[in-house]
Amino acid sequence: MSKKHVVVIGSGFAGLSAATHLADKANCTVTLLEKNDSPGGRARKFEHQGFVFDMGPSWYWMPDVFEHYFSQFGKKPSDYYDLIRLDPSYAVIYGQEDVLDIPADLGEFKSMLDRIEPGAGAKLDKFLAQAKYKYEVGIHDLVQKPSRSIFEFTSPGLLVDMVRMDIFQSMSKHVRKFFSHDKIIRLMEFPVLFLGETAENIPALYSLMNYADIALGTWYPKKGMHEIIKGMVQLAEEKGVKIRYSTEVEEIEISNGLAKSVRLKSGEKIQADVVVAGADYHHVDRHLLNPTYSNYSEDYWDKRVMAPSSLLFYLGINKRLNNLRHHNLFFDEPLGPHADAIYTNPRWPDKPLFYASVPSITDPTVAPEGMENVFLLIPLAPDLDDSEEMREKYYHIIMDRLEKISGQEIRSHVIYKRSYAHSDFKSDYHAFKGNAYGLANTLLQTAILKPGLKNKKVRNLYYTGQLTVPGPGVPPSLISGGVVAKEVMKENNL
Repeated sequence: MSKKHVVVIGSGFAGLSAATHLADKANCTVTLLEKNDSPGGRARKFEHQGFVFDMGPSWYWMPDVFEHYFSQFGKKPSDYYDLIRLDPSYAVIYGQEDVLDIPADLGEFKSMLDRIEPGAGAKLDKFLAQAKYKYEVGIHDLVQKPSRSIFEFTSPGLLVDMVRMDIFQSMSKHVRKFFSHDKIIRLMEFPVLFLGETAENIPALYSLMNYADIALGTWYPKKGMHEIIKGMVQLAEEKGVKIRYSTEVEEIEISNGLAKSVRLKSGEKIQADVVVAGADYHHVDRHLLNPTYSNYSEDYWDKRVMAPSSLLFYLGINKRLNNLRHHNLFFDEPLGPHADAIYTNPRWPDKPLFYASVPSITDPTVAPEGMENVFLLIPLAPDLDDSEEMREKYYHIIMDRLEKISGQEIRSHVIYKRSYAHSDFKSDYHAFKGNAYGLANTLLQTAILKPGLKNKKVRNLYYTGQLTVPGPGVPPSLISGGVVAKEVMKENNL
């Protein structure tokens, strides 16, 4: 009996994960189609005259998720890349002469909190005990579910767990039950910015992110985040996945309720027994399918709460920099007006918060000797007009502050500069509204309330990645590929 042929669209974390699971566990022939000329989706890299830039994800959190991923294939991360734990984990910059270096050691972290707010160290123990419980149930149980039926969540034990995990309380209220000082509140609320909403609108379940941050630590794979993708590609190919680059899908062809083939932009057709779409869900749903087979209407998509987009700058600096860490969070302006500009009244913010990463501080291989590799990010509302004039305006807004706070001239030492924003996300990834992080993890967009991982009208078409379960971020995307692969195997007798 001939092997079933699975076509996976998109080689981001979710697509690579799904393809590898199906090639190894289901003994399928798997072809992975990638629109761009290199793998990784948002986690691609590019190089310029000795500078090596990670294009997207730059935080390595939840190391246990990566360990579990590779262990399913008899491997471990160290077979493919070397990890360094960062200490300090990152710096939080509240203003000039007002910088917190976040220590990796838990005892030192508690002492730091006590200096800001007496008694906060002891309160942290209680906060983290709850966060650990949420992490263990959330990451090891809830996010592993395909979220196709409410009945997946109705076992008495799980219902008790879900009540204990504060899914109906906001993160903002939860944090304020333990801490009162503004600096600590901002520090504890920071991780949920990765989830695409303000702490007022994110369930307190996501204090599990604080456990990931404080207890499990911030890590860095030597040579950059793309080394994870490189390792995943190597593993996929070891398992027999055939990856084709510069291969864009034009249409998924349906006959009698089944996806029979995918037609490429080149005109070539590839036959398929199963199709798994790891590309942008909206693009697949609304543009690669005849509208008859779309899961959701355009109106449905327009009503989704999207996580932010971003304006990014990749800079090559011809000198070493002072007074900066590998990760630097600039909280020197109030969050409220910036959050309003992202979520409530979408517009370019007047005084944006931003993030600066200088990986060459940790890893000299990503920049020429004596130079620095700098990555800057401003979170923004989706679907803004990102003209060159607007990009340049915001470059100078944040460079003014970066130079002032770090006490050094930087702009005159920039020998390479590239910007990246909404229109680039759209052209490179077909990203809906130019989003960078997918769908916001609000309560009404959690689990079964997310876009479903299977097409309702096409029996062998599935979706994976940051717009479906379990949600945005690198670890959830890795998990998403495994979750969809299990559903494919279960429903197609693989």
